Parts: sequence; C-alpha cells; structure tokens
Amino acid sequence: MRELRVGFLQQHNTADVKDNILRLSEGIADLARRGAQLIVLQELHNSLYFCQTEDVDLFDLAEPIPGPSTRLYGELAKQLGVVLVVSLFEKRAPGLYHNTAVVIESNGEIVGKYRKMHIPDDPAYYEKFYFTPGDLGFHPIQTSVGKLGVLVCWDQWYPEAARLMALQGAEMLIYPTAIGYAESDTPEEQQRQRMAWQTVMRGHAVANGLPVVAVNRVGFEADPSGQTGGIQFWGTSFVAGPQGEILYEASTDDEESIVLEMDMERSEQVRRWWPFLRDRRIEAYGDITKRFID
Repeated sequence: MRELRVGFLQQHNTADVKDNILRLSEGIADLARRGAQLIVLQELHNSLYFCQTEDVDLFDLAEPIPGPSTRLYGELAKQLGVVLVVSLFEKRAPGLYHNTAVVIESNGEIVGKYRKMHIPDDPAYYEKFYFTPGDLGFHPIQTSVGKLGVLVCWDQWYPEAARLMALQGAEMLIYPTAIGYAESDTPEEQQRQRMAWQTVMRGHAVANGLPVVAVNRVGFEADPSGQTGGIQFWGTSFVAGPQGEILYEASTDDEESIVLEMDMERSEQVRRWWPFLRDRRIEAYGDITKRFID
C-alpha cells in the first residue's frame, strides 16, 4: 500500500491579513508535526473573501507569483518537508488578475500553478470583476507525493475539468474552496445547496476513480456594502475515496485541522472493477465542445 498523509486547514478568516497568515503558518507547522506530507489550504486563504463587493481598492490585495506569499509558504514547505497547495490572488500585470492555486514542493520550490478557469458572478460572489479566466488549461502537477489535479471552487461543478485532469494521469483531485449560505435562502434550500456541492465532487471521484480533497472556509463574513446579509461559509471540508466514499467530513461551523491517511493504490483497484475509462465512446463525444446542441 502506498500511503499518503494528507492534511488540511478549515479556517475562519478576519480582516487582519497578517493574523490570518500567522494562524495558517502555525496550522501548517502543526499538521507537519502530526505527519502530514501534503497540506491543502482553502481558497484565497490570506484574507477575507473580498468578492462580496466590487471595489477597485481591493485589487491591492493581489500579489505577483512568485511573490511574498510564495516565498513565505515556500520557506515553510522547505523547513517542514511538506508539499503545500496554496490559493492566492495573483497580480499578473496591471489590470490583469487571476485566482491562482500554487503547488509548492517540499524543497520550497514552486512546481506548478493553476489559474481558476470557471469564474462565477452571483450576488456576493462578484468574481468576474476581479479575476480573468485562467489560461493555463487543465493539467495535473507532478510532485514528490503524486500527480495532483488542482482546481479551484467553481471548477468543482464541472465534470469536464475533473475528467481532463484524470485523463492526464492525476492521482487526486483537489479543490480549494470558498462557498457558503445566502441569508435570503430558506434553511431547506441552504442544505440542498450544501449537499449538492458535496455530491457533485463525490461524483467526480466515482466517475474518474480518484480521491477528492475539498477544503472550504468556515464562519461568517459580513458584506461591507450591506447589500446582502453576508456569507455564512458552510465548512464541510471533506476527503472522499475513489468510489465517492466519505473518508472524513469536517464541521459546518468550526475550524478544523485534520491529517488523514490515504491509500493511493486503491484507485488502481477501483478502476479495475469499474473500467469507465476503458468504455468511454470517445468517437461519439465531439459535440461536448459546443455551447448547446440545438
């Protein structure tokens, strides 16, 4: 059995970026001491989820890659001997910004990055104002702990993204996330949305025979504009196995720091039982690239 110890932090953020980063750094060090080899952080973890409003001054939160955060997290990765998946607001050029996940190897070096491809635009999630859609495509990133299919939040609703990662040899699907309840929805609707969120990613695990790691933030963040009631992030970070089985599910309300042992050879056996890749009718799928089939 090839065992991988995966760690994640489900954190509540504040407006104090330095404090957020300090708590993240302490959490990463603690996970490493507890044996984590791969550590995954939530989406845009250095700050509050700033996309609740459209404010040009918030572009000041962005930074280049490489930059201050990749240096800080790179030093941590090297010191602790862990692989890190971090999620940053990337300033690529003046007026050009991305929502970018960066994979840092245990020697502290950046081994790959992924720019979020699917960009939402909903009340309190005004991401199209801030982020240019990614242009790096869907390509897994090779690390010392395996080939990681890293995607970001809204990407998790798209089976095409997960499939393209799987077809290029990804051994795991990873989704840094920031998603929560709208106050205007009924409690029943809120729970339907949360369960749909988890179900669709478990479906990606099943369809591709791969484990999934989804790390969401937790806690309430107010809308500075007062136009909405803010977002109650629903946590529920989870790890699923290659048959969609839940290996761990975090709280909806509390911060958590988890290390989980995963059998990375199980995917091979599951794919032997359920050879979905073998039975794909690739010659019949050409229309999948159309916006809609009229």
